[in-house]
Amino acid sequence: MILFANPFAILAETVSPIFMQSFVVAMVILIIIGTLLDIIHKKNVKYFFENAKKAKLSATKTLTTGEKISVISKTIVSDIATTSELGAGKRRAAHLLGMYGTILFWIGSAIMIFCYSNPSSNTPSFWPIIWHVGAIMTVIGGGWFWFFLRVDVYSEAQPWYRIIKADLFVLALVASSLFGLIWSYLQSLNLNDRWDDKVFLVLFIVSNLVLFGGVYWSKFAHMFYKPGAAIQKNLAEADGSRDNLPPESDAPKQFGLGITREDPKHY
Repeated sequence: MILFANPFAILAETVSPIFMQSFVVAMVILIIIGTLLDIIHKKNVKYFFENAKKAKLSATKTLTTGEKISVISKTIVSDIATTSELGAGKRRAAHLLGMYGTILFWIGSAIMIFCYSNPSSNTPSFWPIIWHVGAIMTVIGGGWFWFFLRVDVYSEAQPWYRIIKADLFVLALVASSLFGLIWSYLQSLNLNDRWDDKVFLVLFIVSNLVLFGGVYWSKFAHMFYKPGAAIQKNLAEADGSRDNLPPESDAPKQFGLGITREDPKHY
């Protein structure tokens, strides 16, 4: 059954595991280079630390080490691990599917390529299942977001096929998982000299090159910035600095009767 088959072990019959492992290392290097270029160009980290220094000057409370650990732990569990900032609903569900699907897919890929890519390897069924299930979750979550939940589609009535540079990350992410699944399935059929599986293997490789090689132009690097920004935001709320923003007003919320006519979706 496809779920229990290690596609990289089968591929190792024609492609040396060294090449597969070298490809993974190259992708990691591309992530590092792309992220560093993004940091240098956009100066995100510089802004982050300068903003943190300014916030400290307006803090009304000095947090103890225990309080800081508590805030950071709650942020990791709530804002990062469960994306609570998105609230309950379809957007959060799609995000969680894509996020955890990608994590499972990447972990499964790394383990099978570096530990079980020899044709004679006996791969525990757990890892192929992790890989295939992760890919399926990513395709479902990413496809759900792309076709139905994007702000420019959902709220601005733009066509789903409108593509801009910011879409590079999600499209490449979904494509790599989808092409990987199709390649794994076709390869498991043992097509011998047929071209089907080889075409999708090439597409799988190309989509990964676009995903990891396009870090500088896509939103890939945001995965590293957002956790730090969420932690800083919650620390700022805890020490009273509020990122130099004014406190919330105690005045009653008065939006008029129109606010009840439809769910908020115009961003």
